[in-house]
Amino acid sequence: MAAIARWCVRHRLLVVLLWLVAFGGAAAATGVAGTAYSNEYEAPGTESGRATAVLREAFPGGGNDSATVVWHTDRGDVRAPAVEQRIAPMLDAVAALPGVAAVTSPYGPAGLPEAADATAGTTGMTGADATAGTGADPATAATGARAAAAREDILHGAVSEDGRTAYATVTFDQRVEDIDAARAEALVDTARQAAGEGLRVEVGGRVAALTGGGGGHTAEIVGVAVAAVVLFLAFGSLAASALPIATALVSVGTAASGIALLGHVMTVADFAPMLGMLIGLGVGIDYALFIVTRHRKNLKRGLGVTEAAESAVATTGRAVVFAGATVCIALLGMLILRLGFLNGVAIAASLTVVLTVVASVTLLPALLSLIGMRALSRRERRRLAEHGPQPDLPTGFAARWSAFVERHPKKLGAVAAVVMLALALPTLSLRLGTSDQGNDPASTTTRQAYDLLAGGPDGGGFGPGVNGPLTLVAELEGAGDRVAMSRLPAQLTATPGVESVGPVTYSGSGNAAVVTVVPDSAPQSQATSDLVDRLRHDVLPAAEAGSSLDVHVGGITAAYDDFAQVIIDKLPLFVGVVITLGCLLLLLAFRSVGIPLKAAAMNVAAVASAFGVVVAVFQWGWGSELLGLGRAGPIEPFLPVIAVAVLFGLSMDYQVFLVSRMYEEWLETRDNRRAVRVGLAETSRVINSAAVIMIAVFLAFVLSGDRVIAMFGIGLAAAVALDAFVLRTLLVPALMHLLGGANWWLPRSLDRVLPRISVEPPEAPEPARAKIPGTRTSGDGELVP
Repeated sequence: MAAIARWCVRHRLLVVLLWLVAFGGAAAATGVAGTAYSNEYEAPGTESGRATAVLREAFPGGGNDSATVVWHTDRGDVRAPAVEQRIAPMLDAVAALPGVAAVTSPYGPAGLPEAADATAGTTGMTGADATAGTGADPATAATGARAAAAREDILHGAVSEDGRTAYATVTFDQRVEDIDAARAEALVDTARQAAGEGLRVEVGGRVAALTGGGGGHTAEIVGVAVAAVVLFLAFGSLAASALPIATALVSVGTAASGIALLGHVMTVADFAPMLGMLIGLGVGIDYALFIVTRHRKNLKRGLGVTEAAESAVATTGRAVVFAGATVCIALLGMLILRLGFLNGVAIAASLTVVLTVVASVTLLPALLSLIGMRALSRRERRRLAEHGPQPDLPTGFAARWSAFVERHPKKLGAVAAVVMLALALPTLSLRLGTSDQGNDPASTTTRQAYDLLAGGPDGGGFGPGVNGPLTLVAELEGAGDRVAMSRLPAQLTATPGVESVGPVTYSGSGNAAVVTVVPDSAPQSQATSDLVDRLRHDVLPAAEAGSSLDVHVGGITAAYDDFAQVIIDKLPLFVGVVITLGCLLLLLAFRSVGIPLKAAAMNVAAVASAFGVVVAVFQWGWGSELLGLGRAGPIEPFLPVIAVAVLFGLSMDYQVFLVSRMYEEWLETRDNRRAVRVGLAETSRVINSAAVIMIAVFLAFVLSGDRVIAMFGIGLAAAVALDAFVLRTLLVPALMHLLGGANWWLPRSLDRVLPRISVEPPEAPEPARAKIPGTRTSGDGELVP
């Protein structure tokens, strides 16, 4: 590490230029190649996955996306001439928009397709393709309905029973990934022009959701601004405060372009760039903060700028590399799940972390050498010039707190444990499932379209299930299968939980059939999941008896339930692998059995408590509407895996920075109480500053307007806050005081065979080096010689 730092300092202008070229080149390549993100939540081998495969083969050309234009009149009937005269021209205008292939209207043809199966909508797609209840309409669910009679059923079914609500299906000639926000805005603006005088018009569906981002780059700007303020308060130097932010922005910007290019060679979720930016800004600023803090300490010890930067990278830089490696190991642990959707997220996030680490140990020392002594504030430079190097004794609150924990480890440890347990309790009620546009903020057009279609408690609309119909798909091998399939709608209609059943629709070759089932509950409801299980285990086996018919249940809720089950089944293996690898790294670094075991327990506690907060906010709805996050709903199925990986990695960061200083003092003195007190006193301030920065960055992403990113933001912010302020500065040192010398125990036989690595080697003794004295504190709590 020292050699890398030395080269970067000596060739600082070249290093800065190379990073700028990499940043600009990656951005230019992305501008030329474009993006190719995908939200294919496919779980290979599941029933919903088989339903999707059959549909795609039997009904080709049904992969393009659609939107739903919904209108509702406060009085009268939507079939009244006055309403039709306002809506029909609007639908004609919508049909003329670029990229619109067809509009299916209850008033008759308006760019009506030759075959109704041009609208693929949600039917036959996985949860992602169906966008998890986007307000998708029953018309789109009837994929493959070519017959004129079926088309008439669709048209008549597009008006609610009370006659006050109706909808039209707008089919595009592309998938939503290929439709830009400008076209989505044009659709919404054109549709809403017909509203007024007691007539409401809203737009739902995946395409309409493109207009709901709203946050723009506000999240990044707010997070970086708060980080800048915290850094300036910590350093007192504008130049030093700017370096961590500059380093993080360059590395994260390069990574964002790299993720966009990665989407062309593998499946990468559309939220992966935002997730990568969230993680990258947090860890990037923090890693740079740790190195700049050590660099400033070296300058105060009397080292020159070059020597200070080299020493900072050679010591704290090693800890940064180690911490970054633990984050990447945790993220790449998702690869063992063998889910293409998560593989892309894991590699994208790991790429961001790798680039932030590389920038911290290459670009940052080059920038530090460029600003010279301005890394210190003017007052610090003046004091250094007048008095020379001074001992850097930790005083103030950090020192008093360290001594306080030493005096009361049992009480403080018990308090910390109770806090973590209380926050973790909501995790027991965690429910994974569909998050649909019914969870959007109440002000969005997608949420209002969803509510109009679903209707209210006093009736109206089409019922909540219309926003996420189930799709029953079967391959037919003979006349017996066709007979059994023709009887299926009657059996489905009599099933509890079913609101309505569409007609059987056959493929052009006649070897496949589709039936659409509209539940009487919302897609995200547990009742809909129960209906899926009832169909699969009771109703369909009875209907298939006596034939070779094999009917698969697909659709929004079925796909999400299958995806969630796959993740739940593999989650213990994933968590076990991540914990094992993390413990192995800590075992090698600190030559101790107790340190890795405590770290694993603390990481589990941080994850459980963070998920408790997520459940309370998003699933129970505590403050979700107030925060603009929509109403309560289940947690996304993929969230636990990604969040566990990220949280384990981030939790390990603070463990490394805290315990490495304790371990250094332990090696020098073999005094556990002193090692714990010194380590906490010297690192708590920088850890807390880093935590405040990371919390601000994570919480700022709540402003992104994306429910999934908001879940990550709140979950990660809660985990970091608890980790830094409860675990690492309270529970961990309390436990280490209670365990004494057992903290550092390692069997001799194991010590002989383990390779030796050093996270942060002790600094070479210097005349001006400050040492924390052996005595504890003065009467007022200050550490004294």
